[in-house]
Amino acid sequence: MIVVMEPKATQEQIQKMVKILEGKGFKIVLNEGEVMTVIAAIGDRRLVNPESLASYDGVREVKLIQEPFKLASRESCPEDSVVTFPNGVKIGGYERPVMMVGPCSVEQDFDGLMRVALAAKEMGCQFLRGGAFKPRTSPYDFQGLEEKALVYLKEASEKTNMLVVTEVMDTLDLPLILDYADLIQIGARNMQNFKLLKAVGKCNKPVLLKRGPAASIREFLLAAEHIMCNGNQNVILCERGVKGLDSTYSRNVLDIAAIPIVKKYSHLPIIADPSHGCGRRYLIEPMAKAALIAGANGIMMEVHHDPDNASSDGAQSLSIEQFKDVQRRLNKLVGRIDYDNQVEKKKHSIGV
Repeated sequence: MIVVMEPKATQEQIQKMVKILEGKGFKIVLNEGEVMTVIAAIGDRRLVNPESLASYDGVREVKLIQEPFKLASRESCPEDSVVTFPNGVKIGGYERPVMMVGPCSVEQDFDGLMRVALAAKEMGCQFLRGGAFKPRTSPYDFQGLEEKALVYLKEASEKTNMLVVTEVMDTLDLPLILDYADLIQIGARNMQNFKLLKAVGKCNKPVLLKRGPAASIREFLLAAEHIMCNGNQNVILCERGVKGLDSTYSRNVLDIAAIPIVKKYSHLPIIADPSHGCGRRYLIEPMAKAALIAGANGIMMEVHHDPDNASSDGAQSLSIEQFKDVQRRLNKLVGRIDYDNQVEKKKHSIGV
């Protein structure tokens, strides 16, 4: 259930409604937008009479949320959520789309990682990505350098002033990763690892949640709900492809339609990962462009200093030279999208 307050509702009126709902056993999430405040109340709606609540001063309307994902739904928060990082980078809403760039796995060659990081910084990217703990299909494949990789990522980020995004696979590793990462990634294989979702829900770092390879959009948003209902509202979704019928030409099917669908039913920001979404480097650029045009709030790309000899996912990684060429073209597109976003933001602010 959500209680929409009047634009001119006072803090006293808002807090009075919060206390009434908490007194009925509801868990409250307060969404204070630029125009009005929305109170999301999670609990047994049979305990209150919506018509009675609507009669209180400062209340515009009371709605019963139809979707099973209560906190992630557009109904609970009509305005787009924006996740803000300590250095001022923002993801979501009308903000400029961000770029997350780096190798699939952080390897022993720190100089190679630095070359990628410096290229990413040169091209205006905000995030350095890289795997420290790697979930692999075969137990004989490279599993990651673990803490050594985290140290490498942190050192490279400090030298380039970029933010670190890396994957957590296990609740036991979470405290360690919190010391190094600015954005915690939940990988596709762990999208429904509910114990892990609960754990990151209780931490104070933003979470990047990747869609599972066979997950419906509803399941995707319900996974986000697990994080949010445990206290962490800073969730960023990532469309990274779902299993299709033909894996000969593409590793997965990047579901471009998922981006506007998510934006229709949820207020959470969403980015796209065309590297995992397609598994072929020549498909990264066209799919990244398609995702941005569809409304993605950012792109994640795998870039390696020597893709043909990468420890993992070399076929879907761009070389540094290829990355720069692709990123130049993406930057032009992002510039146009950013301009359009600012125009829309201005219209929204004056109520056009």
